[in-house]
Amino acid sequence: MENKATNFFTRNKGILIFLLVMLAVPFVTGLFEGSTLTQVWTNQGSFSKFLEGLGIEVFILAIFALSYDLLFGITGLLSFGHTMFFAVAAYLTGISLKTLGLPFWQVLLLIVLTSVIQALLFSVVLPRVRGVTFTMVTLGLASMFHIIVMSSDMINLTGADVGLQGMPTPAFIDPASQRLRFFVIALVLLVITYIAYRRFVASPTGRVCVAIRENESRARMLGYNTTAFKVTVMLISSFTASAAGVLHALYQPIISPTIADLGYTVVGLLIVLIGGIGTLSGSIVGAFVLKLSDYFLRRYLGESASLINGIIYVIFVLFVPYGIVGTLRVRSLRTKEGWKQILSWILPKKAG
Repeated sequence: MENKATNFFTRNKGILIFLLVMLAVPFVTGLFEGSTLTQVWTNQGSFSKFLEGLGIEVFILAIFALSYDLLFGITGLLSFGHTMFFAVAAYLTGISLKTLGLPFWQVLLLIVLTSVIQALLFSVVLPRVRGVTFTMVTLGLASMFHIIVMSSDMINLTGADVGLQGMPTPAFIDPASQRLRFFVIALVLLVITYIAYRRFVASPTGRVCVAIRENESRARMLGYNTTAFKVTVMLISSFTASAAGVLHALYQPIISPTIADLGYTVVGLLIVLIGGIGTLSGSIVGAFVLKLSDYFLRRYLGESASLINGIIYVIFVLFVPYGIVGTLRVRSLRTKEGWKQILSWILPKKAG
């Protein structure tokens, strides 16, 4: 038993250190701003509350990105409809609490059921399509949900283009009065998800998923039912993205229809690209980089931040194609290849 505990802490040393550091951040920053530990504990510190709020947004993005990395980075299923899992959970949470008045535990059960249904809906096409075709089918499904959310006929439920507002939040996790508790719950959920994902990827099932990404035909030739493994990944990914959607609905005062758009899937993809595809830990790193860079650029540059962010993403793709974590692992920047690509855009090609 002691050896198992030791092995667990050894294998997950990095994420456990991350957990401890993040738990300490609100209290340390509270001391610097002149707040006592008791004031931070009772949600009275102003700057510590701000950092908790920023951290919550990062954690939610990281959980969403982890679900996408499992689907795309580990198994090789490029989905442009992944945001549907996130958005359906967010909207269903809001509608269940505001319109239906369901207890929170019933809402969670409903979200679990819905995540399974969505995963199976996306999985119906898996035996028949792959590659770009699968990508477009998932985009079509997500676009249908976005149209429904934006429809004026659904304005009483979803708020249409205005978004779902005025949603009551359970008192025990209210981000206004219990932000530190919300921060800890989101953080712990992120850490548990990461550890569970690492365990899954290291399992025989996870290794088959990696084999599917590398060469699905060879995996089938070895006797594996690749469709069953992809459905398993879809179920896990859907459940995780739905959990992030619930946290988003509980934290944000307005559930915006933008989370049901293609752009939010692109956000998940960018986080994975920045952090490192298929690394899992890259999803956490990428979420921090994306959120913090976006916040500071918008604070100091305003609307110009979108252009600067776009340039940063292009630089990452050209010079750090393996992402931050992936590059640290292979210890290789693609500097020459990046400059060659930039020069090919600037200099005209010689004829003949």
